[in-house]
Amino acid sequence: MLTLQPRQRVGHDILLARHGNHISSMRFDRANDRIVALLDDGSVDSAPNMITPLLQMPETFRSVMRSDWKLLLAVSSAMLAVGTLAMLLSFGMIGGMGAQQLRDLALSYTAY
Repeated sequence: MLTLQPRQRVGHDILLARHGNHISSMRFDRANDRIVALLDDGSVDSAPNMITPLLQMPETFRSVMRSDWKLLLAVSSAMLAVGTLAMLLSFGMIGGMGAQQLRDLALSYTAY
């Protein structure tokens, strides 16, 4: 089931379990995929952000877009083509009507 929730960082939980309330600040090291914590005594500790590489993380909006961009592009293009065709047909119909027909159409329309 696709929930599109933000991913929880496992490293936060590991560092909180190790050091509890002795953590001053935490940051995410994207290059190494680790959480780095600055402790009260000035030392630094880090924890990996994944338990195992085979673990299936929940889907995010970015991961869905990365995997399904071709399908989304095809569907969007098809809908744009259908909308353009409908607009051209309606303009063609209105262009072919006379002034009397347009007046009758405007008077019979319930929104006026």
